[in-house]
Amino acid sequence: MVTPPVPRVTGGRTSLPGAGQHWIDQILRHAHQSPERIAFRFGERAITWDALNRRIRRFAGALAAAGVGPGDRVAVLMGNRPEMIETVLAANVLGAIAVPVNFRLTAQEAAYVLADSGAVALVADADLAPLAASVRGSLSGPAVFVAAGGAADALSHEAIMEGPDLPVPAVLIDERAPALIMYTSGATGRPKGAVLSHLNLHAQAGTVIRHWRLFRDDDVNLCASPMFHIAAIGSIAPMIALGGTTVIMPSGRFDPGGLLGAVERWSVTHLFLVPAQWQELVALPEAGRRAASLRVMCWGAAPASVTLLTAMAEAFPGVANVATFGQTEMSPVTCVLDGDDALARIGSVGRPVATTSVRIVDDAMNDVPRGEVGEIVYRGPGVMTGYWNDPAATAEALRGGWFHSGDLVREDPDGFLYVVDRKKDMIISGGENIYCAEVENALAAHPAVADVAVVGAPHPRWGETPVAVVVARDPSAPPSLDDLTAWCRDRLAPYKKPTRLLLVDALPRNASGKVLKPALRALL
Repeated sequence: MVTPPVPRVTGGRTSLPGAGQHWIDQILRHAHQSPERIAFRFGERAITWDALNRRIRRFAGALAAAGVGPGDRVAVLMGNRPEMIETVLAANVLGAIAVPVNFRLTAQEAAYVLADSGAVALVADADLAPLAASVRGSLSGPAVFVAAGGAADALSHEAIMEGPDLPVPAVLIDERAPALIMYTSGATGRPKGAVLSHLNLHAQAGTVIRHWRLFRDDDVNLCASPMFHIAAIGSIAPMIALGGTTVIMPSGRFDPGGLLGAVERWSVTHLFLVPAQWQELVALPEAGRRAASLRVMCWGAAPASVTLLTAMAEAFPGVANVATFGQTEMSPVTCVLDGDDALARIGSVGRPVATTSVRIVDDAMNDVPRGEVGEIVYRGPGVMTGYWNDPAATAEALRGGWFHSGDLVREDPDGFLYVVDRKKDMIISGGENIYCAEVENALAAHPAVADVAVVGAPHPRWGETPVAVVVARDPSAPPSLDDLTAWCRDRLAPYKKPTRLLLVDALPRNASGKVLKPALRALL
């Protein structure tokens, strides 16, 4: 599809306010039913559901006065703060589509997102004002520029909150209408805008509620992921659906001590971190004592080693361990690995969630026998509506009526799935398929390896050959290629062993923690 359908505008709503199953009506219900309950905490700030409802509608009025209407795209360039999610919600109140922008992008990359989405407005916080100013020329409509957290060259967020209420047009929001355009990392080329509907977000909320066991009134979620990323939005959506509390951690370098302080102070019960962050957290000897409120610890975006999972269990005994797997186009969670399975099924991404139908297929869309490798494809209410303004990519991704993930997986006899590679990252050496993830899992267990990625490099005889890019656990005593190939002797077939070793200080990763393999290939 080129442009997803926009919501219908009515002079007076034809459905009762608060009757829908999208997050705008959910907030309205909480503001009515439990107005003084805390929706968000950020440092010393606490925002109730009543205040949140009033703030997003006041900001929606300001956007409407600036010319934003149904179907328009509003780009949001902010670090982690309540105003970021408030801006997303305010755009949705108007039937507009929010476009979270990765604040780590260069000006050229951010300008591409604005131009590709056709954003008519840009909302930035003060810290990102220089980047915002440099990309304003890429807006396709009135150059609204609103700052949160400080003054800018246009009306500040605080001034809007302190100013008069402005009229908010009545918009009937269809649950299948787009709520967000989430730009993928672009690891294999230009980023594509995955269009996520209100229904997508509602399906995601239901999935997380079940698997994160969000069943109690005192559940408190802590959001430490960057809020321009679907992992963060996907963890906030269930709390909005339930009327629970989310503690927002500010952007910046991960601070395990500061995070632990927030967990302790606000009695956080649910926490999602990537494995590298969990590694830093469990290294603090006081972690278990200070995080006594924790009931569920979640991880994803990268594999976790036996060593880390064991350390997590020892630091937080009795806390449920839940791993999630998915991708932006799926809103994002598609598979979950629960509890004891995390240790018993190292390398598995778990089983498919109940809201998602899964097949493992070959290139002709034939189901492969269990145990064989194929591409995992999905169908369900979490599947995006398409890529923004890119009908060719949409048709390719949704061919045959299923979303093609690009992940190559195998299924074990008990229905657990194992990702062996990205389809585009698979190495073909001498006619043999080599799945990078399989080689990486073997090398990651070596005691001298702290982090590892495997990529293919040209080879005059075999076409391609595996290269191991390694971060040494002890930089003064790094592993040698001979060390690694000897380690793999009983773990991998000979043709799968790396033939080259590249030692680096750190692997390049995107905001979700995934290794940027094109950057590694460039090093070669």
